[in-house]
Amino acid sequence: MPLYHKLGKFPQKRHTIFKKDDGTLHYEQLFGTIGFDGMSSLLYHLHRPTQVKEVGKTLDIAPRAAVEYNIKSRLLKGFEVKPQDDYLQSRKTVLFNSDVHVGLAAPRKSVTDYFYKNTDADELLFVHRGSGTLKTFLGEIPFEYGDYLVIPRGMIYQIEFDTEDNRLLITESYHPIYTPKRYRNWFGQHLEHSPFCERDFKLPQNLQTFDEKGEFLMKVKKQGQLHHLVYATHPFDVVGWDGYNFPYGFSIHNFEPITGRVHQPPPVHQTFETSAFVVCSFCPRLYDYHPQAIPAPYNHSNIDSDEVLYYVDGDFMSRKGIDEGYISLHPAGIPHGPHPGTYEGSIGKSKTEELAVMIDTFKPLKLTQQALDIDDGKYYQSWLE
Repeated sequence: MPLYHKLGKFPQKRHTIFKKDDGTLHYEQLFGTIGFDGMSSLLYHLHRPTQVKEVGKTLDIAPRAAVEYNIKSRLLKGFEVKPQDDYLQSRKTVLFNSDVHVGLAAPRKSVTDYFYKNTDADELLFVHRGSGTLKTFLGEIPFEYGDYLVIPRGMIYQIEFDTEDNRLLITESYHPIYTPKRYRNWFGQHLEHSPFCERDFKLPQNLQTFDEKGEFLMKVKKQGQLHHLVYATHPFDVVGWDGYNFPYGFSIHNFEPITGRVHQPPPVHQTFETSAFVVCSFCPRLYDYHPQAIPAPYNHSNIDSDEVLYYVDGDFMSRKGIDEGYISLHPAGIPHGPHPGTYEGSIGKSKTEELAVMIDTFKPLKLTQQALDIDDGKYYQSWLE
């Protein structure tokens, strides 16, 4: 994210001597992206961050396609994914392509006995139920219902949940996740017409530094495999850092909807972008105020993208038979729109209370068996008169 942040202690000049109290040196680490050309942060450790003690088992966690070429509109009942104690085991990929994996999770327990690092993808966690703290080696971010958590690839983290009732929508992106370019000036600052700004971001705080030696289990995702490594020192031994590459949070409740006299297209709801897909936030808002406006969306064909809509809360005015946690998938090339009766029924309405997250991908999505297990099987017929 093009926003400078810093925590803890570090020297005034980069790549210079920075001593501990006992006179020995701290260990500097550049945590960067896109070679040396992308966002980066400069970290200072108590111990070398390179101390791998053992390399253990490897598990294949790459998703498998149950439906390779999908033409059906689908409705997945997300809350039918069963809760599991372990955070990583609870994550179930339902839709995927070579650019992005979309999954659901219902973890009951906090991550305390291992550390996790995804080196394949940036992670975007949307918190549908639950609260807690994202703990990383760059600091902590408290989270609650409605928060997006953006976790750059390679970030070492644990999650502490406050309760056992947690529901997450997880998007793994093989391309960096940014806020939309059109909402930023060429310096990277969010512009006046942006529906959110830097004040809304939840930045890392409360940097915890652990000076411990022993055996620390690190689970690392790389090339679709989950590797188990043992480190000789505690991964959270950073005493200070500064830069632009770090996790952050943003609440969907802080997205300020853009409205107009007539129905606005989905890009006005855009919250994040990559080179391969976009993420939009549909929030409670006033409807269009032209006297002849039809608030419900018009029928449309996504010729170039699959549309995924995750329903969070409220009244989904263009759909019937929708509940919280449902996911609709509208494949590219097949027209879709409001259900019969909702188009006409929206006329004269003044506002909507819907809350939803949309993911539009530029490559077709494949379905896993976990997706078929929660598919209602008949959604594609729901537009028949």
